[in-house]
Amino acid sequence: MRTHPALQTVKYAILAVGMIAILIPMYITVVVAMKTPAESARSMFSLPSGFYLGNFEKVIHAGKYWNYVGNSVYITVVSIVLMLLLIPMVSFAISRNFKKKYYIFLFYFILSGIFVPFQVIMLPIVKHMSNLHLLNHTGLIIMYISLSFTQGMFLSVGFLKNIPMELDEASRIDGCGVWQTFATIIFPLMIPITSTILILNSLWIWNDFMLPLVLLNRSQKFWTLPLFIYNFKTEYTIDYNLAFAGFFMSMLPIIALYAFMQRYIISGLTEGALK
Repeated sequence: MRTHPALQTVKYAILAVGMIAILIPMYITVVVAMKTPAESARSMFSLPSGFYLGNFEKVIHAGKYWNYVGNSVYITVVSIVLMLLLIPMVSFAISRNFKKKYYIFLFYFILSGIFVPFQVIMLPIVKHMSNLHLLNHTGLIIMYISLSFTQGMFLSVGFLKNIPMELDEASRIDGCGVWQTFATIIFPLMIPITSTILILNSLWIWNDFMLPLVLLNRSQKFWTLPLFIYNFKTEYTIDYNLAFAGFFMSMLPIIALYAFMQRYIISGLTEGALK
């Protein structure tokens, strides 16, 4: 069916507006990070006269920059590894027992977390984590894993429903147990959806500001990179060049990961959510 020219024009107009909304902040971040303070004072939007790297050197030498990078890497890697182990296992159990009332209840109970805004649970999280003495990296990792289950399980269960039960039955005939069936047959087939979970949650955890702010801000040694940039910016409110240099440096690792794995995102989301 041919699309009406007016609708196609509207579609491209919306795409153009969205592209501009994304590209303008990225452009400002890059050009301001490579300008001297004098150039920024003249114009924030003009191109830099050269590739000035002094801002990056100042950011790296401001405080314990590499400690904060290490904190972000540690939290992101540990959280993602545990997510990629736990979410597929729970989703496999639910998808293969979806006719049982307990598993149906468990699925919709976890899924209901999608409808709870973070602002509603923010204060209870701080109170309970404080009572458990988990206002640290361990507590933050636990929260990331817990909050990732809603979206990750929704996508994974939808994906697993399209993997035929005959594969499970054939593996049992060959003498495989449940764990062996999952590890050797089912989990390798879940690569598209696990890759989608990996990239979406890596983007979220690496760039997240709110959870580290409420759980880690009591001590500077626990800071992640977004917290460092936030506190660095408030300390040097006039020198936006340093702030944007920090933004630019924090963007690079996650952009590289996204570029490497982006081909899995659309296929994983489509197969997990629509089929």
